[in-house]
Amino acid sequence: MNYDLIVIGSGPGGYVAAIRAAQLGLRTAIVEKESLGGVCLNWGCIPTKALLKSAQVYQYLKHAEDFGIPLKPPPPDFAAMIRRSRNVADNMSKGVQFLMKKNKIEVISGFGRVRPGNKVEVTAADGKKSNLSAPHIIVATGGRSKELPHLKQDGKKIIGYREAMSLSRQPASMVIVGAGAIGVEFAYFYNSIGTKVTLVEFMPRIVPAEDEEISKELERSFRKQGIQVLTNTTVEKVDTSGKGCDVTLKTEKGSEKISCEVVLSAIGIATNIEGIGLEETGIKTEKGKVIVDEYYRTNVAGYYAIGDIVNGPALAHVASAEGIICVEKIAGKNPAPLDYNNIPACTYCMPEVASVGYTELAARQAGYDVVVGKFPFSASGKAKAAGHAEGFVKVVFDARYGEFLGAHLIGYNVTEMIAECVVARKLETTGHELIKSVHPHPTMSEAILEATAAAFGEVIHL
Repeated sequence: MNYDLIVIGSGPGGYVAAIRAAQLGLRTAIVEKESLGGVCLNWGCIPTKALLKSAQVYQYLKHAEDFGIPLKPPPPDFAAMIRRSRNVADNMSKGVQFLMKKNKIEVISGFGRVRPGNKVEVTAADGKKSNLSAPHIIVATGGRSKELPHLKQDGKKIIGYREAMSLSRQPASMVIVGAGAIGVEFAYFYNSIGTKVTLVEFMPRIVPAEDEEISKELERSFRKQGIQVLTNTTVEKVDTSGKGCDVTLKTEKGSEKISCEVVLSAIGIATNIEGIGLEETGIKTEKGKVIVDEYYRTNVAGYYAIGDIVNGPALAHVASAEGIICVEKIAGKNPAPLDYNNIPACTYCMPEVASVGYTELAARQAGYDVVVGKFPFSASGKAKAAGHAEGFVKVVFDARYGEFLGAHLIGYNVTEMIAECVVARKLETTGHELIKSVHPHPTMSEAILEATAAAFGEVIHL
């Protein structure tokens, strides 16, 4: 079986790379051991957003009286929420199957391993092996839930993200270890439907990669919602010998114990690079990542790597962008390398968090003389009318030239608003140009204009 390109892994990096390759005329095959769409579509981005939407609808019903609709909602149907989430994921996976057929990409089921000589060995579910060859092979095997030695997942009492979105019944209480995007999204979901949630983070603040003011605002909101937030705290051990879990924590004040029904480990991801033939093929890795250049070429000619298994943000849209750049370079195009400082990050709890570019601290540390503007949604007519007045927009600009250095948003629907900032930075739009770009009223997006105007002393509605 000879192809122009073989892709191992069909997540948002792999399947997007395969489609772009087919568009460019390359005979393409994709190898997948589970379901098309990878973790993101089947066990990550998509099903979690379906669960979060269920939580948001339930919260709307609980507060319907605030909108003039006297209503007392029944208890949430946890099993129905899970079923809806799985159905959404299954339908999206079928959509990827359609795209494979549409683009005449051959889908090969099995576990793929790279082999020397531009070959891929595929082991099917029945153990039967087959060999494929192509001058170009992209490895896009993604990641999985990371485990700590003292926090081994058993799938029942200590669980990862897969189990968290497919439990047979709603737990009464849960300790979530790790307050990055995965941790805070599940904290919001389970707390919203009535589970007692404790969120544990060993760093000084939750969502630690975000701007400090964003972290503080989200923590304030979570505490108001009833989530117990413990920062500067580590989990020393979990005793699962009893009916539930006894969690021993090390805090700034010393050691303490809390009990819960389930512990969710959300400490990040581990890359899937074991047992896929990298060592035998001579492909170099470092600290669990495949070493690649700006076009995702490994040290061995004809082999490439994209997505979670290379350095960079472990995000679906990053993997897709890397896949397109990699394939276009293979096809003889001249794509620009990816600007990793203009990658949007989105967290879909409530309030949502979205950001791009430098935080205020990072901009100052990089030597910029900065001006900062903020605009609260409490001053936004649209936000007030929608019943979502919490949060704010914060923008960071270079004081001398007006360069748009970064944007940091927290509030309702801000994950849809951040794209404006990404495009503006890509086009090297200045703060003054943003101020002179008329925004529609009333909209949430006006807050970006107002925050920018605040940075330069021209804000109207504050």
